[in-house]
Amino acid sequence: MTTTTTVTGEDTLLAALRAFVGQEATPVRHAQEPVNRAMIRHFVEAMGDENPVYLDAEAAAANGRDGIVAPPAMLSTWLMVGYKAHLAARSGPAADTAMARLLALLDEAGFTGVVATNDEQTYHRELREGDQLSMRTVIVEISPRKQTGLGPGYFITTARTYVDQHGEVVAEQRFRILRFSPAAAKPSPADPSPADASAADPAQRPKPFVTRDNEFWFAAARERRLVIQACDACGRLRHPPSPACPHCRSFDWHEVTASGRGSVHSFVVSHHPKAPGFDYPLTVVLIDLEEGTRLVADFAGDPAEVRIGMPVEIDWLTYDDELTLPRARARREEM
Repeated sequence: MTTTTTVTGEDTLLAALRAFVGQEATPVRHAQEPVNRAMIRHFVEAMGDENPVYLDAEAAAANGRDGIVAPPAMLSTWLMVGYKAHLAARSGPAADTAMARLLALLDEAGFTGVVATNDEQTYHRELREGDQLSMRTVIVEISPRKQTGLGPGYFITTARTYVDQHGEVVAEQRFRILRFSPAAAKPSPADPSPADASAADPAQRPKPFVTRDNEFWFAAARERRLVIQACDACGRLRHPPSPACPHCRSFDWHEVTASGRGSVHSFVVSHHPKAPGFDYPLTVVLIDLEEGTRLVADFAGDPAEVRIGMPVEIDWLTYDDELTLPRARARREEM
């Protein structure tokens, strides 16, 4: 008696995808520039990070370092390619990589949507001025087909190893993306049909993570008060909340009430992927508050009207009985 095993299309696709596990996703990438003070300056100024060890050699030496160091969060920026190189990588021999072939298989099968889901980084040492980095990326894991809120798809995990000019490993990174089929996604409140154009229910949104360090902020928000953490020792304001002042290291603080007025420092308009509880297009703004700190919030209004420098004020959105969060709207004319 002969037994025949039927191989489904799903099984065949997974087998083809997992054939890429262990392969280098792309050729080894080499940083175009060494770790340098100019780029560190641009980064810390954009992030508002005033830790002196990143730009002041004396402060770095006083903290036991040989010289200035780069912020750990800059790790991947040193390996970014310019726009010209990005365009070149999309055609010709440079595009024939294991990752490109893997993604082409998924595209052909209808899994065209993409969203990053995990980013785990391990730092072996701080990057110093003059370090010349290289990065090797290997495809290490591909999940079976999973049903997600965005639609069915496959999780792809890559391992990135960062080495310096001496071949010493300075950092490691595990990065995971989901390639999903938008056409097969189940309808959700955030993706109404043309016949159901009602606003999304904020109660469906993911809830923020409340800790002992930030619970005071969420408590004030429930009362529709926007507050900012202020250091008792040096008086400086800081947001998001943190247990210690980044300037003088004091653990003592109090809260001050903010005016709720500011201007748009930057913004992004998101169309996809759609998450439950949000209305799309979803506009998120980074606000320069009058008090000198910044706040990230949804924008309540037409995305087309948002511009850099636009005056805004805080409005409030109630998620449920326990959660109310600030959102921004165009500032009304002063009377």
